[in-house]
Amino acid sequence: MSYSVLARRYRSRTFDELVGQEPIAQTLRNAIAHNKVGHAYLFTGTRGVGKTSSARLFAKALNAPGDEPREVAEAIMQGRDTDVIEIDAASNNSVENARELIANCVYRPMRGRYKIYIIDEVHMLSTAAFNALLKTMEEPPEHVVFILCTTEVHRVPATIQSRCQRFDFRAIPTARIAEHLAVVAKGEGVEAEPELLHMVARLGNGSMRDALSLMDRLLASGEKTLTPALLESLLGLPDRTIIASLIDALADGNAAAALAKTDELMRRGVSVDQFLSSLADRFRDLMILAACGPETDLVELTAEGRAQAVEQAKRFDAAGLVHMIALCDSVARSSKSAAAPRALLDALIVRLAMSEKLADVTAVIVGANRAAAAAAASGNGGLPVKKR
Repeated sequence: MSYSVLARRYRSRTFDELVGQEPIAQTLRNAIAHNKVGHAYLFTGTRGVGKTSSARLFAKALNAPGDEPREVAEAIMQGRDTDVIEIDAASNNSVENARELIANCVYRPMRGRYKIYIIDEVHMLSTAAFNALLKTMEEPPEHVVFILCTTEVHRVPATIQSRCQRFDFRAIPTARIAEHLAVVAKGEGVEAEPELLHMVARLGNGSMRDALSLMDRLLASGEKTLTPALLESLLGLPDRTIIASLIDALADGNAAAALAKTDELMRRGVSVDQFLSSLADRFRDLMILAACGPETDLVELTAEGRAQAVEQAKRFDAAGLVHMIALCDSVARSSKSAAAPRALLDALIVRLAMSEKLADVTAVIVGANRAAAAAAASGNGGLPVKKR
């Protein structure tokens, strides 16, 4: 049997297993319990947050409540039930496809209570296809339910949106993704360090599917213990310990040491984009800790990582870190078209190492200007007053 990816094998099979979308799951369950099922729903959110899984779960709850009959429930979850029709709008986006759908709506379901149409990436439908669906979407047969899924809701016409109950799926918190990844690792019979799970969850950027895809790549390595070092080598990410040492060198104002650490990362094959992205992310954590304190929930780090970050944050002020992030962003954009991106990177590192010194010079200049202004305001032009 061919290998099945984690995102399919660990897909939620009940509303209780749906990670990070509990309010939506509860609302859909209540709609069924109180017999207030609408005729059209619009599920919107970024990729991998559970839109299609929720659509299947909702369809299963409607046509196979309590997972009975079992063969129907299994067929719905596998996307092969005759009464739950899944349509990929990216490849079925013409007006002819829409008219065929409309023509088939009139036939009653074969086994379940409803005939359910799940239209994925619905924003890919043509304007003519949307127009053809309008009347049916507004007054469909009583046995039909539409569930539209999209990552780009702004491309769905307002006339379609107004005919649907809209549910916005939020990005899944890093901590929740990490918890689920721990369950997956246990199910796969591998050890995974907490820091590794947190890094994968953070790289998922709110998408469970993206995080599980990264776990698939890690499992393909054949290692029985998954570590941050394995992830860094697999993705070509900057070594966390070197980044930490680099930031310490910047805090010390030691440009030579900071450049040496930068060169070490470059020789390991880290790209300029990856380097600047990792550095800016680290500065962001330090900025939040400096501004909000060590207990803030705005920084998602493991206990060990937070302790290290708190100590580093004490060596900077929030305003200085804001400036450093802006510099990283500016160089990241400039380096894409620069003839010598490495020169820009090294110049940035020296500039960051000199930040405190430049701040001191600025303070001196500002102080001198204020003294001169005060003296001028006193009317003596800043000259000493002679004793009589």
